[in-house]
Amino acid sequence: MYVRSHNRASSDSSQFIQATKRDALNHLQREVDRLAESSEPHQEELIRKELNGFTKLFSRFLDEAGPSIDWAKIEKLPPDAIKDYNSLETPSTDVIHQMLNKLVVVKLNGGLGTSMGCHGPKSVITVRNTLTFLDLTVQQIEHLNKTYKVNVPLVLMNSFNTDEDTEKIIRKYRNLQIEIHTFNQSCYPRISRDSLMPVAKSAYIHKNLEAWYPPGHGDFYESFRNSGLLSQFLKNGRECCFISNIDNLGATVDLNILNLMLNPTDKIQHEFIMEVTDKTRADVKGGTLIQYEGKLRLLEIAQVPKERIDEFKSVKTFKYFNTNNLWAKLSAIDRILKEDDLRMEIIINNKSLENGLNVIQLETAVGAAMKSFDFALGINVPRSRFLPVKTTSDLLLVMSNLYNLKNGSLIMSPQRMFMTTPLVKLGSNHFSKVKDFLSRFPNIPDILELDHLTVSGDVTFGRGVSLKGTVIIIANHGDRIDIPAGAILENKIVSGNMRILDH
Repeated sequence: MYVRSHNRASSDSSQFIQATKRDALNHLQREVDRLAESSEPHQEELIRKELNGFTKLFSRFLDEAGPSIDWAKIEKLPPDAIKDYNSLETPSTDVIHQMLNKLVVVKLNGGLGTSMGCHGPKSVITVRNTLTFLDLTVQQIEHLNKTYKVNVPLVLMNSFNTDEDTEKIIRKYRNLQIEIHTFNQSCYPRISRDSLMPVAKSAYIHKNLEAWYPPGHGDFYESFRNSGLLSQFLKNGRECCFISNIDNLGATVDLNILNLMLNPTDKIQHEFIMEVTDKTRADVKGGTLIQYEGKLRLLEIAQVPKERIDEFKSVKTFKYFNTNNLWAKLSAIDRILKEDDLRMEIIINNKSLENGLNVIQLETAVGAAMKSFDFALGINVPRSRFLPVKTTSDLLLVMSNLYNLKNGSLIMSPQRMFMTTPLVKLGSNHFSKVKDFLSRFPNIPDILELDHLTVSGDVTFGRGVSLKGTVIIIANHGDRIDIPAGAILENKIVSGNMRILDH
């Protein structure tokens, strides 16, 4: 808060700021109590628990002024901070059976497909042979269970946006050899940027969805505990969970990493493992690992001072980025929560509602909890373990002949000469929505020998097209390009107008 006509001494100023913060927190607490009282009686206890988590986050937001890291204090990564995946031992079959009976697979399933023009959970977008992200995940784990005669449970963390639709969809898996659990991450009220007060007027969330938000996947730990699943799995002898985004098709259960987690050769009990991979120019905004105050931790671009952004993006300075494939000991999660020792950096997400109101969302990232665990470790994994589908450019890759589908997993075709994926950039105006993308690609071109593809403007592809090397196709405003069926484009730039007329 700033009072224009007053000149205050610095000590007076700090007292004033502290007083206004206390005032904001007191006001917020009253609003939060009012929201909890407005809830349905059978939901009040859960809503109070979630709003208590929100109040703690808000209190930290008020207290933690300034940057969360001092750039000068970033230390060089110790040589043993990141292990090379190729150095890991492969476990024997009898050990695999024992290990898998201690594992829980968690998929972060709170996102909607709106950025790709779809309604409902992103996990139900069709990505390959009429199969969705969720279908492929279920196939992978069912195959694991059948192969090793185990019962690895699948846990889906939904949000209030995806919960109802997901519950309907998972009914179709009832007769498969897989145990599926779901729980909801918290639901927090959005805050007015001006008043710092919740914009929600009641706890009937579905009456005003815009007033509420899911607070990022860092909420996993507390919501997992609140759901009762954490204590249930610990009682049943489960020891470790593998957490990943449901839209990362490369995030399959890796037996070598699980073996390191449960049977370390160096006797170091790693409580937390983050899979990282080599950074390329396409990944410069991804979080990276740093050593800070003697502990390994995640550094996100949002924490980087403006004058250091270029340094952060440098592939030479920060070689790795976080895939968000994470492994954590369940007993360690339980201990950290009981000791109230979870301190994830707060991400402030600015939004504007449809009515023009500016709001803020306070969020956290699941990987940021790394610094709270003992003997945390990074593993430099092959790029094939990071295959996210965030855009239709990514969708083109996973739908193409670049990959073969086997038991729910995508495996790069042995016919591809290089193990790197092509760089694909599809124009946002004509290709960003899945429906438009599919109408422009009646089938996906052969891209086994493709290095780089850029498509912009009103472009449509015929059947049986083959793209090789670097291909750039640009239809300027008012132009249209139809790539004819069976065309082979190798190291070509196509622009202007090219129509195929029906005779």
